[in-house]
Amino acid sequence: MLELDLKTVLVVTVSTAAFQAVLWLCVWRAWRHLYELKFICAGVASVALGVLAFLIRTEQPAMWSIVANNVLIKLGLVLLAEGMARFLGQPRYSWIGGSMVAFVAVAFCAVLIYYPDNVAIRIHISTIFTLVMMSVMSLALLRDRTQPPLLRWITIGLLFEYMVASIVQSLIEFRLPPELQGATLLSNRNAWYLMQATLFLIAFLACLLFMVSWRLSADLRGKNESLLQEIDTRRKLEEKLSASLTTERALREEQVDFMRVVSHEFRTPLAVIRNAADMIALADGKAPEATRERLTGIGEALNRMFSLIDRFMTDDQGQAYHPERLRLSDLLTDVRLHFEMTGRGERLHFTLDGQDAAFDGDPDMLETVLINLIDNALKYSLNDQMVHIVARREQAAAVLEVRDRGRGIPEQERDKIGRRFFRASNAKETLGTGLGLYSARRLLAYHDGTLQLKPNGQQGTLALMRLPLPNQAATTNPPTEEMMA
Repeated sequence: MLELDLKTVLVVTVSTAAFQAVLWLCVWRAWRHLYELKFICAGVASVALGVLAFLIRTEQPAMWSIVANNVLIKLGLVLLAEGMARFLGQPRYSWIGGSMVAFVAVAFCAVLIYYPDNVAIRIHISTIFTLVMMSVMSLALLRDRTQPPLLRWITIGLLFEYMVASIVQSLIEFRLPPELQGATLLSNRNAWYLMQATLFLIAFLACLLFMVSWRLSADLRGKNESLLQEIDTRRKLEEKLSASLTTERALREEQVDFMRVVSHEFRTPLAVIRNAADMIALADGKAPEATRERLTGIGEALNRMFSLIDRFMTDDQGQAYHPERLRLSDLLTDVRLHFEMTGRGERLHFTLDGQDAAFDGDPDMLETVLINLIDNALKYSLNDQMVHIVARREQAAAVLEVRDRGRGIPEQERDKIGRRFFRASNAKETLGTGLGLYSARRLLAYHDGTLQLKPNGQQGTLALMRLPLPNQAATTNPPTEEMMA
């Protein structure tokens, strides 16, 4: 029979287990998401420490040393089973491994106390432990569906071979004469069992490495598929975006065409009104002063309307905004004159509160804004109620207030007022389009101005218009739809 040097086998086993521990540590640090590998690393490290303790212990070791050495090796096998179950995503049965380690520790202590010279009993206990833990590992492999079937069955076969070898060793110890059963555990006959355990570790390492490789390949394939799906999704979104942009461009062109058509159609009735006013003035040169003022007011209003139409038709070229230096007092005077010429000035009270203020703005736009606000105040107030218009300088802004004692705006709808075509629920019976306040905010946006609508005490509405004074306003750009929202 071929003799094996036991110490040489122990050195080989320790070297193999230590090498595997370092290898698994490197693999785990390279792929941190495979956190299960640290259990496998800890398992082979525990086996290496246990075998090393066997190698360096004395010929007559203490009881605690024998128990500790065997528990270290058994703990290593439990950690291997834990790591493999976690890696495969299977139930871990950690309680079984913990119970078996405790069983080995207690059983070894009892045997060493009552039968210190009977090595066979300790071998039988180790065999029971091996059968239980290898069965748990085989069950995890049988349930797994993430690894190739051939690799799983090869690994199960390897575990089965180790179980058979353990059973054979127990049978050999059981059939030995009593005088040989008390021989040292580290005898030559056990060197063969230790050698096959070392070969098992090497083969098991190869199987686990193939499993890790397959897992990484599967993860890579999954990421590639996800990437392809994302690329396909982005391509579809890009196509939708391109289609949306095309639709938006077409709608924009339709909007521009519509505005030109509407502007053109506005010109016709306005031109008729102007011609009629001119004919009235020529036909009746001796008309009363009030009539001549009314005709002059109509002419000025028509001039302002034609000016706004002409400029907004060229809004795409950024030529709608024509600023010039204005004063609050002049703006109030022009607006008051407009309402006096249209016969509605008796219900308006204009006040310049404090110091006059000069600022840059488009007179036609600002007059239109203020006229719209006053029109609303008159429209939604009783005929005998006054509307107060106050202009003042407030820090770095020119402020204009339009106060009425009308029906007011419902509190729950105040944030919606100013949207296109939206009208308050208490204003449905009054004629209107819901564009006046929207237009006012749009025109104010050219001036970096703001418009706020607040309750005027217990009844009515306060329209607060704020315009930045020179050196305070940012560079003025045509307003966007977002600025109007």
